[in-house]
Amino acid sequence: MRRLFFFLNLVFQFFAVTAAAAVEVIDDRGVVLRRDWPAQRVIALAPHLTELVFAVGAGNRLVGKVRGSDFPPGARALAEVGDAAGLDFERILALRPDLVLAWGSGNRVADVERLERLGFAVLVLEPRRLEDIPRHMRMLGVLLGSGRRAQAAALAFDSHAERLRERYRGKSAVSVLFEAWHHPLITVNAEHLISDVLRLCGARNAFGDLSQLAAVVSPEQVLAADPDAIIIGSEAEDAGSQGWQRYPYLKSVRMGAIFTVSADLITRQTPRVLDAAEKICADLDTLRTRP
Repeated sequence: MRRLFFFLNLVFQFFAVTAAAAVEVIDDRGVVLRRDWPAQRVIALAPHLTELVFAVGAGNRLVGKVRGSDFPPGARALAEVGDAAGLDFERILALRPDLVLAWGSGNRVADVERLERLGFAVLVLEPRRLEDIPRHMRMLGVLLGSGRRAQAAALAFDSHAERLRERYRGKSAVSVLFEAWHHPLITVNAEHLISDVLRLCGARNAFGDLSQLAAVVSPEQVLAADPDAIIIGSEAEDAGSQGWQRYPYLKSVRMGAIFTVSADLITRQTPRVLDAAEKICADLDTLRTRP
């Protein structure tokens, strides 16, 4: 009888722990993902998703990444499963992930659907606002069993963002062209997270009304918009700035208001985007003190 009682007690504890561990999240498609235990083998299909997993303290759960996922340094040793142009499904199958993280606007819908047909659990995230970053970290903390670390990282992000918001609240607005690529000239619209960074700095996207998240614009369109500043996403301090000297009638060119910011920081929707925001805000603030 004592043995039976001991066995039943173990069974009860097992089911109690399992029930307590069961979680449910809703991804940015509105798809419900339910898990009975934390994911152990994760593949991230975008560099920023790889970085977020490390940020919430679960980097040891990653078994695969896409090309370009180079931060933090520990990500470089992970197996590659393709890139935005296409995935290596055989490699993914061989890695046996129990969770795949996808980027809504960065991964092909057909690829996500194929992964789900193969039986993989796929969480699709689409960050459009700064507040989406801590939200996604908390979500990953739930799915990966690192809720405490994720909560701490999310709170740190919220605090940093709020300090910037308070610093630049009420500042006079400046209009900005963000140059994501130079040839052809590509910029982003108001729905892109980069535009939210500009808003944090008290600035507005001069091309916010574009219909596409990222689109090609012509020099004529830039001349018509005549932004107060141009910000170039690049690792080189003088990247592309010389090319704009061909347009001396642009206000930003006349005023020398052409700035650069690390493309690595500004284009990855992770806590490091606020490091880019610090520089952008400071650069744009110099315009407000000019005569």
